[in-house]
Amino acid sequence: MKFTDGNWLIREGYSVSGAVQAYDFAVKGDTLTAYASTAPIPGRGATINAQLITVQFHSPAPGVIGVKLVHYAGVRDRGPAFELYKQEGDHTVIEENDQQAVLRSGNLSVVIKKGPEWSVHFYRGEERITGSRAKSMAHIVEDGGQTYMREELDLGVGEWVYGLGERFTSFVKNGQVVDIWNQDGGTSSEQAYKNIPFYVTNKGYGVFVNQPDLVSFEVASEKVKKVQFSVPGESLEYFVIDGPDPKGVLDKYTSLTGKPALPPAWTFGLWLSTSFTTQYDEATVNSFVDGMLERDIPLQVFHFDCFWMKGLNWTDFQWDEEVFPDPEGMLKRLKEKGLKICVWINPYIAQRSRLFEEGREKGYLVKKANGDVWQWNLWQPGMALVDFTNPDACEWYAGYLRELADMGVDSFKTDFGERIPTDVVYFDGSDPHKMHNYYTQLYNKVVFDVLVEKFGKNQAAVFARSATVGGQQFPVHWGGDCYADYESMAESLRGGLSLGLGGFGFWSHDIGGFENTAPAHVFKRWLAFGLLSSHSRLHGSSSYRVPWSYDEEAVDVTRFFTKLKSRLMPYLFHTAVQASEQGVPSMRAMFLEFPEDPAVEMLDRQYMLGDSLLVAPVFSENGDVKYYLPKGRWTHLLTGETVDGGTWRKETYGFLGLPLFVRGNSFLALGTSDALPEYDYADGVELGLYALEDGSEASATVRNMNGESELVVRAVRAGSRINFTVEGSGKPFSVKLHDTGNVSSVEGSGVSLQEGKIQVEAGQQAMAFSIALEG
Repeated sequence: MKFTDGNWLIREGYSVSGAVQAYDFAVKGDTLTAYASTAPIPGRGATINAQLITVQFHSPAPGVIGVKLVHYAGVRDRGPAFELYKQEGDHTVIEENDQQAVLRSGNLSVVIKKGPEWSVHFYRGEERITGSRAKSMAHIVEDGGQTYMREELDLGVGEWVYGLGERFTSFVKNGQVVDIWNQDGGTSSEQAYKNIPFYVTNKGYGVFVNQPDLVSFEVASEKVKKVQFSVPGESLEYFVIDGPDPKGVLDKYTSLTGKPALPPAWTFGLWLSTSFTTQYDEATVNSFVDGMLERDIPLQVFHFDCFWMKGLNWTDFQWDEEVFPDPEGMLKRLKEKGLKICVWINPYIAQRSRLFEEGREKGYLVKKANGDVWQWNLWQPGMALVDFTNPDACEWYAGYLRELADMGVDSFKTDFGERIPTDVVYFDGSDPHKMHNYYTQLYNKVVFDVLVEKFGKNQAAVFARSATVGGQQFPVHWGGDCYADYESMAESLRGGLSLGLGGFGFWSHDIGGFENTAPAHVFKRWLAFGLLSSHSRLHGSSSYRVPWSYDEEAVDVTRFFTKLKSRLMPYLFHTAVQASEQGVPSMRAMFLEFPEDPAVEMLDRQYMLGDSLLVAPVFSENGDVKYYLPKGRWTHLLTGETVDGGTWRKETYGFLGLPLFVRGNSFLALGTSDALPEYDYADGVELGLYALEDGSEASATVRNMNGESELVVRAVRAGSRINFTVEGSGKPFSVKLHDTGNVSSVEGSGVSLQEGKIQVEAGQQAMAFSIALEG
C-alpha cells in the first residue's frame, strides 16, 4: 500500500507522522522501550500536543528480536493472534549509554541511536544487516479516519527478497507489491492461497510481521531501497531473525511459529484422484486402481473428490447413496488392495446439507451482526461457514470426521478456506478482518487433530490448499488450481519454492495441471517433476488423470518415476525428518543450499530435493532444458555421467530423463523396494558415495518409518584411503562408490567387496572399517 508520491511528497488523502527523535527510554525486565516523537522536541514547550510512537524491543529466542510499534495503546485486542513458541531462558542483554540504547540476543543486536535523528540498526556481530531510518516507523491517517502503522526496513545493494507465502509471481520479490490476504485466485495471478507475512533475504536474515490481518508489502517498489510493510490499526509488531544463513533463518522462524509435523511414509507414494467433475462409481474407481496394478504402476492413495457427496449438499459428510450404495464395503475392498483413502472436504455448509439446520440451531455457523447466519451462493447455494472459534462447533465438525475415519478414511483433502467474509461476527468476538487469513489455521487444525487422535503422532496428514503462519504444522499442502501447460508447471514450482521459504516442509501440485487437459508431452514432463516433489498426486478438473488416457509412453513414464521415488525413500524420508526438525523444506530453492553462490540467487526452474539431489524439470516439448550446476563434482543419478559444476548446461532429454544430479561429497541412500514407499529402509540399503574428495567427509542417516535413526554412516577420505564409521541396528547394507575411484582392498570385520560394492554383513552395529583405492 503506497502512502508517498515519489521521494518527496505524501499522497493526497493521507497524513503521515513518522518517528524523528528518540525522546527517552525505559527498561522493564527483558524489554527495552523507546518513545519516539514524530516532531522534534527541543524543550519542554514542545511536549505540548506532541505525538509519540512507543517502540518496544524484546527477544523471544536467541538471534530473534521483536519490535512492536504502538500509537494508541487503548485499542482492545480482539484477536486472533498467531501462536508463538518462545524460548525460555536468559538470552537478552540490554545496555544504554549517552549515544545509544542496545538490546542483544545471541549474535543479533538492535541499536537505537540517541540524539536529534531517529534511527534503528540491526547488527549481526559487527555487520549491519538492515535498519529503520527517520520517519520510516510511522502512524498514518487516511481521509475518512482509517489509520495505519508502517515500517520501512533497508535493503542493501544486491539484496534479494524471497518468500511471503506460496506466490506464483516472480520468485525474487523485489519490485512487487504483495498483499497478505488469502484468495482463491488459481496459480496464474498475483493472488495466493497461502499468504505468509514472512520474508527471507540472501543476506541471511528474515523478517516476520506478526499480524494475522491484511499486511501490505511494498518490496523495493514504493521505495526501491526499502521493504515497506503496513497494517490497518494502531499497532504493528515484527521480528528480525538472524540465520546467519537462510537455513538458520527457517530453523529459528519455525521454532517460533511451529515445526512441520512428520507425515507418514505412505503419503510419499503416488496419489490418484477421481478428479473433480468426472463421472465415477466403484466400478470406475476399480478400473483406475486395477489399471495401475495391471500396468505395474505402484499406487498408494486413492482420493475421492467433491462428488463423493451429492451435489448441492456440500459439505454434509454423507456418501451419495445413488453412486456409492455400499461406501463402507467399497472402502474395505479398496483397502484390501493396499490403498490408503482420502476424501475431499471443505468448511462451507450448503443450505441443503444435513448439517445446516443443526449448525444454525446450535450456533455453530458464522453470523451477521444482526444474528442471522451469514450466507451466499458462491460455490454452494445458501452456503454458510463453520465457526471454528466456537469449541462446540469444532467438536461437532470433528465428530463427522471421526465417523469417516472409523469407516476407513485415512486422510482429508481440506480444500478452500480462502473466501472468508469480513462483515460477520464470530462466537469468540474475534476481529473478522484478522480472521480472514487466520480462519484456515483453525480449520486445518481441527481436521489434523482428528487424524492425530485416530492414527497417532507422525501418522496424520491432510492435503490442504489454504494456509497462514503456523499452517506448516499440518502437512501436506498442494499448489491449487493450475492450467495444463508448461507456464503453469513453472509457476507452480515458483509457488512451491516460495512456500518452502515460509517453513512449509512438504508440498505437492496437480500433475498434468488441474484445468483443461494437457497434451501428452506436457503430462509426461510434469510426471517427472511431480514424482520428484515431496508429494505426488494425479488430479484434474473435467478429465481423468490416469496415464493411459494420454498414451502408452505416459504409462512408462509414470511407472519409471514412481518406482524411482520408492527407491529414493530412505533418502527422502530422512529429508522429511530434517524438515520436521529444522524447518528446512524438502524441495529447496537453490540459494538455501548454496548461499555463497551468487549465480543461484534468482534460479526458480530447478531445486534441490534434500541436501544432495538437484532436479531441473523440463519445460518444453522437445526436451530442451537449461540449468546451472554449482561448483563441485556432480553425477547424474540415471546415467552415471560426471561433470564439474560452476557452469550452465544446455541439454535435450527424452521423457524418461531430466537433469537429476547427485552432489559431490555426499551419500545418497537407495532402498530395496521400488513398489511402495513403506518398507524397512535400513535393511539392505545401498549407500551411494559420490565424488568424495581428498580431505572431505560425507555422512548418511537412514531412518525407520517412525523417523528414528537406524543407521548412520560417516566416510572420511585421506589420500587413497577412506575410513568409515558405522552406528546401526545390525542390518546389512552396502556402499557403492561413484566417481571416487576403484577399491583395491577392504579392512574390517564383517565387511567384503562383492560385485563392485562394499558389503556390510548383518549384525554389525557400532563399528569401523576402511578401504584403499587403486592408484
